[in-house]
Amino acid sequence: MHGTPRLTPEIVLSAYAEGIFPMAERRGDDSLFWVSPERRGVIPLDAFHVPKRLARIVRSDRFAVTSDLAFVDVMTACAAPAPGREESWINAEILRLYSGLHAGGHAHSVEAWREGRLVGGLYGVTLGGAFFGESMFSRETDASKVALVHLVARLIGGGFVLLDTQFLTPHLARFGAVEIQRAEYLSRLHEAIAQQAYWSAPSGSAASPSLSVESGERTLAAPCEAITGSAWPGALVLQKITQTS
Repeated sequence: MHGTPRLTPEIVLSAYAEGIFPMAERRGDDSLFWVSPERRGVIPLDAFHVPKRLARIVRSDRFAVTSDLAFVDVMTACAAPAPGREESWINAEILRLYSGLHAGGHAHSVEAWREGRLVGGLYGVTLGGAFFGESMFSRETDASKVALVHLVARLIGGGFVLLDTQFLTPHLARFGAVEIQRAEYLSRLHEAIAQQAYWSAPSGSAASPSLSVESGERTLAAPCEAITGSAWPGALVLQKITQTS
């Protein structure tokens, strides 16, 4: 829907509650239009699949993974031209609106770092127990995939019940993403936004995992709240996902 009055983050959030989100035709456009796909992509959190090779990379902690430390940088990187993706639906108005949502606690980022450089990440919107994934980028192989795995563990730990990917792509299908009809999606959405969930505080370097005295293995013995000040190590992330799958 072109030519709308100047939007606010509050209007955008209300649209998400009805299964609608804004996009731009291209990076240089000034206007936005509303989208409500007939078939919606979602990743069932209890059926999220981590390929074996990727699991090894996550467990190795090759990338330092944080949250909400570089939201605008992540959005800007998602909007930037990349091989095979010269154009973007993220324009200046999208940047303004989602920066506002982030300032209000309703948009979040997950960042992947290597040797102090931001090399991958993703961002999305939260409402109740729903997370709406918007975009991701990668400057190194597997960086955005590792960020996605960390995102899923964070959503599970925070009590989220819906991970909306908007559209289904072959890339997301590898992780268990499926398509559902709009009516089913709206039913799941309304149930999800009525749920209470939390996104923990901005995180820094990886936390020390809890250790089981008897087994010597890394465990999730400590409550999630005790480690929300820092990102979870890869082994802990995979354990959280495995316990739910």
